[in-house]
Amino acid sequence: MTERLTVARIGYYGDGIADTPDGPVFVPFALPGETVEVEPEPGHPDRRHLIRVEVESAERIAPICQHFGTCGGCAVQHWRDTAYREWKRGLLIDALARSGIEAPVDALIDAHGIGRRRAVLHARRSTHDVLAVGFAARRAHSIVAIDRCPILAPAMRPAIEIAWSIAELLKPTGKPLDIHVTAANEGLDIDVRGSGNLSPTQTAALARIATEKGLTRVTRHGDIVAQRIAPTVTLGRARVALPPGAFLQPTEMGEAVLAGLIIDAIGDVRSVADLFCGIGPFALRLAEHTRVLATDSDAAAIAALSRGAATATGLKPIEPQVRDLFRRPFIASELAGIDAVIFDPPRQGALAQARALAASRLAAVVAVSCNVTTFARDARVLIDGGYRIVRVTPVDQFRYSPHLETVALFRR
Repeated sequence: MTERLTVARIGYYGDGIADTPDGPVFVPFALPGETVEVEPEPGHPDRRHLIRVEVESAERIAPICQHFGTCGGCAVQHWRDTAYREWKRGLLIDALARSGIEAPVDALIDAHGIGRRRAVLHARRSTHDVLAVGFAARRAHSIVAIDRCPILAPAMRPAIEIAWSIAELLKPTGKPLDIHVTAANEGLDIDVRGSGNLSPTQTAALARIATEKGLTRVTRHGDIVAQRIAPTVTLGRARVALPPGAFLQPTEMGEAVLAGLIIDAIGDVRSVADLFCGIGPFALRLAEHTRVLATDSDAAAIAALSRGAATATGLKPIEPQVRDLFRRPFIASELAGIDAVIFDPPRQGALAQARALAASRLAAVVAVSCNVTTFARDARVLIDGGYRIVRVTPVDQFRYSPHLETVALFRR
């Protein structure tokens, strides 16, 4: 049974929302002001499947990708930029409001740059023995086979073809094969996960693919299968060797924008603690200006940071430290002599560390987050501990998706 709905607004995940007597109904790929014909989505009484748009919004545009609508990577390629930017900035404003926080929010900074420099491609063989390599389907575990992705950086363009070659060799069954691809200075770096143990024949074939495709390195769950040259990334003045599967900000421009906002926020200080520092995208840039305590639970990342700092010139001292900040957050007494703290946790946020910082007397804290909900939660903790938000800036390096970076300065 079909029905007609009028879409009122866009929700958090990019779905159109129509208000009905039974409550809000979510319609993927519909835009505000549109009249749409829809049908029920089995098992989801508050969701509908879009059949057609009867009255189009003036804000509707043609998507840039032929896979949009089936691939789950992008939610709003069909929306004009101005409206999209307002919605995305609004995600942060709404999250702050839900936590009872009033703060001026800066204009959205577009940090997509030339595109994504890393991606995780999935490969799975269906019950009909058909191989699919691509990204997860929208709200499903199936894989959408793709041959291109326009949001990837130019250096990543060979990644999809290479992922197909690897998947055809390893013949995934059961759970998906994950192929992590990163564009390093020297070329593409690949870490394969979910393959199970490789036979000598598969190992040799994978090494041949690495040679034929000019890959810097291929690893399996971090173990080297083939390496032509050690892949590196440039972080400020430092050149850092990438650990296999290492986390990087998704775009090169995004990393630079976030680092610039952090440096501007802390100003002229003598010492800074960079918590959840990873391989050092912020710590190594901060060390051009001040002493840095750099901490992360990933020992390989800390080792890479240390080696990069040792070979860079013109940096102030960096003290690298391996520490699980979820289990052992820094407490006030350990931060004696530190003028400011930066923390950039994973998507789950850093509640324990935020509580410890709230109990400290630090003059300045800079929070960086890729999740507006956990950011707002942690910000509430800091505010309740006596901090005030000086500035909040949304940064968009996840174009066409609901994911958003936030940088915020808190002062006592």
